[in-house]
Amino acid sequence: MMEAALSRCAACFYPGATGATGAAKLSGGASQETWSFDIVHPGGNVGAILRRAPKGYGAAPTRAAGLDAEAQLMQLAHDAGLPSPRVLHVLEPGDGLGVGFIMQRIEGETIARKILRDEAFARARPILARRLGEVAAGIHALSRAKLPALRVSTAPQEIAELEREYRGFDWPRPVFELALRWLRGHDPGPPDEVTLLHGDFRHGNLIIGPDGLRAVLDWELAHLGDPMEDLGWVCVNSWRFGEIDKPVGGFGSREELFAGYAKAGGRVDLERVNFWEVMGTLRWGVMCCGMMQRFRSGPDHAMERAMIGRRASETEIDLLRLLAPRGNSNAG
Repeated sequence: MMEAALSRCAACFYPGATGATGAAKLSGGASQETWSFDIVHPGGNVGAILRRAPKGYGAAPTRAAGLDAEAQLMQLAHDAGLPSPRVLHVLEPGDGLGVGFIMQRIEGETIARKILRDEAFARARPILARRLGEVAAGIHALSRAKLPALRVSTAPQEIAELEREYRGFDWPRPVFELALRWLRGHDPGPPDEVTLLHGDFRHGNLIIGPDGLRAVLDWELAHLGDPMEDLGWVCVNSWRFGEIDKPVGGFGSREELFAGYAKAGGRVDLERVNFWEVMGTLRWGVMCCGMMQRFRSGPDHAMERAMIGRRASETEIDLLRLLAPRGNSNAG
């Protein structure tokens, strides 16, 4: 059924296409469906990915940019020479596939454990942090005049939203209280420049090959705000997957990340990066608590939610390390 719908769709938007084959639903993605398939073409099959809202899925969450905006942002990044898949088609009602878009399939790996440990990526790991800095600067430099309508985020808004969500759990955690107080006391104020942010710049949303970074995926949380937010988020300890002494994704240093960012024309503000790393660590902790609440209350008692939920305690350790006086801490 899915293959037949994709065949009809491909024949309409891809010149010379005669159908689609090999349709397979991929794992991952809590709010969107992802399908891999090949567009059948006389000149050779073309690898493609369908990203769409699941059947019966309502309006996008408040923080989500929306699938149409995602497609536009990915194409803008691709056109600017950034590592992003080319968007082949934005779904229309007549396609019978719902809401979403079809993009070029980029081969590579997204699973952090493999990227950080497999020999196949040994040559890529030393160059990734600097490359991520370059790409982040490129994203932040995309012209605001070409962007779709996106939410604008400020530090006070983020603090208020986190506190509201956390209090809604009625699950007191002293370390979270400490972090909220620290964030309110260390708000660096408005940034000199408000730019486009990817919003979820980390493992899982990066396609890595033996040669390095091949694509940035999942622009669902893209928004406008302080560019240092993206740099702080990629340094959150939860994305290091055990390689705690390599703050950038478990494969590099902050200095390498910042050097790449500066080389590509970005300006790094260390105080702001630190602020957003604390914010990001707390945000992930609150998100973990949310997973546990959903597991407890049902009707979805998926064990994966419970496994993520228990990681809230890990973020408490991370927050204590980040908030400890630097002279007495070995925080990474």
